[in-house]
Amino acid sequence: MAIVINIDVMLARRKMASGELAEKIGISPANMSILKTGKAKALRLTTLDAICKALDCQPGDLLEYRAE
Repeated sequence: MAIVINIDVMLARRKMASGELAEKIGISPANMSILKTGKAKALRLTTLDAICKALDCQPGDLLEYRAE
């Protein structure tokens, strides 16, 4: 997929564990793992909004386009 979700980069910058972020935004650790590993096929805007609020970042900090 050409869209990459860089949650792991922002988690490292904020010194936050993925489990902590999952709890803050109300998703399961399994779904957080899917987002982190790039296996997600979709991302709800409400989830993206919650991630941005929890990590104090912009959507562009999390999403990246890579040509295939």
